[in-house]
Amino acid sequence: MERVGYNDLRKETGSNMIPAAKQSTEYTSLSRLIRLVAAIAIPVALQGLLTTTGSMIDTIMLARLGEKTVGAVGLCAQFTSLMFSGYWGFVGGGTLFFSQYYGARDDDGVRRSYGVTLFFMLTVGVLFCLAAVLAPNVVMGVYTDSEAIRAIGVQYLRIVGFAFPLQVLSMGMSSLLRSTEQVKVPLYAGIASVVTNIVMNYILIFGKLGLPAMGVRGAALATLIAAIVNVAVIVVLAIRQHIPYVLEFGKSFRWNPEFVSLYLKKCLPILANEILIGVGNMMINIVLGHQVDEFIAAIAVFRTIEGMVISFFSGFSSAAAVLVGTKVGAGEHEEAFSRAWRILYMCSLIVLLTCLVLVGIHTPLLSAMGLSGESFRYGYGALLIYSAIGFIRMGNWAHNDTFRAGGDAAWGSILEITFMFLMVQPVIHLANDLFHAPVLLVFALCYCDEPVRFVMNQVHMYSKKWIRPVSAEGLATIGAFREKYHVRVRERQI
Repeated sequence: MERVGYNDLRKETGSNMIPAAKQSTEYTSLSRLIRLVAAIAIPVALQGLLTTTGSMIDTIMLARLGEKTVGAVGLCAQFTSLMFSGYWGFVGGGTLFFSQYYGARDDDGVRRSYGVTLFFMLTVGVLFCLAAVLAPNVVMGVYTDSEAIRAIGVQYLRIVGFAFPLQVLSMGMSSLLRSTEQVKVPLYAGIASVVTNIVMNYILIFGKLGLPAMGVRGAALATLIAAIVNVAVIVVLAIRQHIPYVLEFGKSFRWNPEFVSLYLKKCLPILANEILIGVGNMMINIVLGHQVDEFIAAIAVFRTIEGMVISFFSGFSSAAAVLVGTKVGAGEHEEAFSRAWRILYMCSLIVLLTCLVLVGIHTPLLSAMGLSGESFRYGYGALLIYSAIGFIRMGNWAHNDTFRAGGDAAWGSILEITFMFLMVQPVIHLANDLFHAPVLLVFALCYCDEPVRFVMNQVHMYSKKWIRPVSAEGLATIGAFREKYHVRVRERQI
């Protein structure tokens, strides 16, 4: 089947007649690896930054409708984040299977895993859609007891809920495309979606071009239209460029219980990770949300800056997952390990440089975002703390994505959940509630687990136990690889 787009990954593994037991005889050069990383990372990073920028513009527009509207839509965003936690485990599991089967040139494996991924993701999207459309009062009642804010949120949810299945569908398609060399298609779709959302927000919220001013309902409708555009662009480009897998639904929903069981085994640790870490972060935000007003304002600005760093970094983490996963799937485990440690250090260095740039421009940056006086001091302090630990934090993120792509979905999830509830939560609550520590110290302690986890992740990476293939080609060579490097892994953990 024809592959369209940049084909460096497939070219490296040669023709379809390569023996299943093939191992790399020489590793990818650093310069070539950088080019491969850039080919995936830059489009994904640009899409993330564009989406974050679009969200900021949306907030600015909604601010003209009043604080209650901004607050209501912000609470609806928390409901959307809960949906994100509900389906992200299947995105992570899907990426594992997509990249490995694609690296092994197993087209049926890619299609099967795509079908299972879409099924579970769309199940989550439809359930949240039904909750938003049919029971918006119940949803808003969970987040607020303000009647005014609840009423605004209900108007928004009843419309935006219809966008949920479409957003989930586009996310599933984009995950497959990135794992199979088609990184530019999600970027183009994301650009079209964000531009549509901004333009339609302006027209529908304020009633331009002869249309009535719809207020918050206009913002919800704009989000729905943008979701339709996102899916439509992906479908049109997939048809025009003859991209495989994406629209082959008739071949994607042919699975057996054994495959579904293997898929869920890989996905459930990631799913549990997303849900429980979401709960842990909510508990942290409750602590930080009960500080002085100046600190709350500073943290709100800091979270926006942090979101931009994460959006930018996600491209490099995605590159690590794809470039490592394809080699594990192809049975080239030595090359997979070589890529893993080099990309991980590359990601950490990029984040460190990014944070140093933010510290260098902190005065105009924080001032432009409305901070002054005491809130400016808090904002600068939070930025300094994050700059000192951010490259380690993002390094842990890259470790997790790499391990998952290699087939080990459990290690990073277990580590993150364990440290969140046995270390981070007790430490920050003791510091805040018992010792009444300075607020910036409490904030710094939110990251106290990151260095410890980084060391443990490094040990796990060099142990090579995370290389656990699911493809036939990968399984054919894993025994020899483990014997060569004295890797001991219990069979039930593969």
